[in-house]
Amino acid sequence: MGVLPKEFYERDPEAVARDLLGKRLVRRLDSKALEGIIVETEAYYGPGDPASRAHRGLKSYNRLMFGEPGRLFIYNVHNNWMLNIVAHRPEDVGAVLIRALEPREGIEQMKRNRPVEEITKLTSGPGRLTRALKIDKSLNGVPVTSEMSEVHVLDNDANFEIGKSHRIGVKVDLERELRFFIKGNPFVSK
Repeated sequence: MGVLPKEFYERDPEAVARDLLGKRLVRRLDSKALEGIIVETEAYYGPGDPASRAHRGLKSYNRLMFGEPGRLFIYNVHNNWMLNIVAHRPEDVGAVLIRALEPREGIEQMKRNRPVEEITKLTSGPGRLTRALKIDKSLNGVPVTSEMSEVHVLDNDANFEIGKSHRIGVKVDLERELRFFIKGNPFVSK
């Protein structure tokens, strides 16, 4: 299973958010690889999406959402870094928030980065995930489409049922349900 190519991200954010479920997110940290299965995502659009960072148009802090798909877009909310991957059709705007992972490799290092007793709380939520994987603003703009990247996404064969809901923690949302998760997975955020 190889790295997902740039073309994977050059689609509607909703399709990318759904299709990222079950894929393997890898964070290279020094000589270690921290890895988990993506179990929860949210899609965000451009100026027409009231919950999006791009809602008020192009700004310095959101310029990546308007740019090349397949790059990390990282911003801070309530002292937590949010890990997004830019995803949109050409000439459009969008990104996918990675909300939760099921840890698979490098779990002990993740626990050192974010000490918790219960493994289901290690990466179940966007702030928990970025702390466990040591992801911060320094990775903003990094491409995820190369195995040489510090963060990349690998294809993965997995069978599961997809659930969906409205996005979490937004004041005003679109009518469409744009949060996707693997039903029954204990690592999905609560």
